[in-house]
Amino acid sequence: MPDLELPYNKHLIGIASDHAGFELKIHLSKQLREAGYDLIDYGSSILDPLDDYPDYVIPLARAVSNKLVYRGIAICGSGVGACITGNKIAGVRACLIHDTFSARQGVEDDDMNLLCLGARVVNLQQASELTHLFLSATFSKAERHVRRLAKVTALETTSLTKL
Repeated sequence: MPDLELPYNKHLIGIASDHAGFELKIHLSKQLREAGYDLIDYGSSILDPLDDYPDYVIPLARAVSNKLVYRGIAICGSGVGACITGNKIAGVRACLIHDTFSARQGVEDDDMNLLCLGARVVNLQQASELTHLFLSATFSKAERHVRRLAKVTALETTSLTKL
């Protein structure tokens, strides 16, 4: 069952990227700090064309799962690898987002807590808008959404033989 009450700082955001998302991460980090958010940067701290997105997304996803940050933003070239990686961590609901409807609805209906962006897919303006919508949205707590999330969360503790 997802947490319905969040006891931690809603202005503490985690962010991570590989080389492909590095410039977009720098851009979003600057905007988020200017908007009053506190950031924890899970890397990469330098532009290294040989780095691997899991090395940065895994620590970010663990921080989201352990509620060390309110929400997270993971960026790679397409966003696909970051999304796949994030969803391997129990408690993380990572979504690859390219449109404004999903950026908001993913939080409101599905309690998305890790936004995944493709730096080669969205431009700086789109990424900024999607990030703003993601961070400003609130989970609705509607009974049907809570019920559905309980079913999804159960998958994290159910063996494959029971499915």
